[in-house]
Amino acid sequence: MYRLIDTHAHLDELENVHSILEKAKELGVIAIVAVGSDYQSNMKILEISQRYSSFVHPALGLHPWRLASIESSQVDENLQFIEQNIATAVAVGEIGLDYDKRLVKVAPKELQKDVLRCLLALARKYAKPVAIHSRYAWTDSFQLAKDARVDKAVFHWFTGFSSVLRDIISSGYFISATPATEYHEEHRRAVRETTLNRLLLETDCPVTYGREVKYKSEPADVLRSLTAVAQLREVDEATIAEQTTRNAISLFSLDVAV
Repeated sequence: MYRLIDTHAHLDELENVHSILEKAKELGVIAIVAVGSDYQSNMKILEISQRYSSFVHPALGLHPWRLASIESSQVDENLQFIEQNIATAVAVGEIGLDYDKRLVKVAPKELQKDVLRCLLALARKYAKPVAIHSRYAWTDSFQLAKDARVDKAVFHWFTGFSSVLRDIISSGYFISATPATEYHEEHRRAVRETTLNRLLLETDCPVTYGREVKYKSEPADVLRSLTAVAQLREVDEATIAEQTTRNAISLFSLDVAV
């Protein structure tokens, strides 16, 4: 049984958290980085991580999708809450940019970038890694992280250009592979082109994956990410498991025995 880390999970969106976490443990998952999306989400993530303190590690963030439904005063409240609780967090995330045209209509690019700059500044101030969402905004997301002089970052579920990916890797940043590695061509290309010392595994649960047969993901599905990466890279699963787990422990400074 492999020792795996799910580096990006929305546990606050899951029902029956206890049974789901027990299942993950039984299948070899040794740690989960639980990411927050807004004030309420961050509160719940902290609560879950306190209940499962040696297993669930909190990341506190403000997702760009949330900017469409909150006021500027609420953005400030989110930033304050993250800073007040940052000592307990292993990362700032999920944060980032999303240039999908439907979102940009209600959360303009400049607003998203202004909020991301504030969040990156917090991460820099407290020397925390960041978990970045970068859909259709790969260049800007990377450049803002570089401009903020953030030392550690993971661009989760990356599907962007190879040129940006090369910049991410050369900067010492990471990308993470989801179960979509089984079938999503842009994501598969990114996973194929990333050096193993810059690769993590994740589920982004409870995202629904699959083409013909769909399923709602949970942390145990990090095994699917592992298998898909190993098959794509033509490297044995044990090697992928060991390297990605070491990478996750290093990036998030996790107190987990290897």
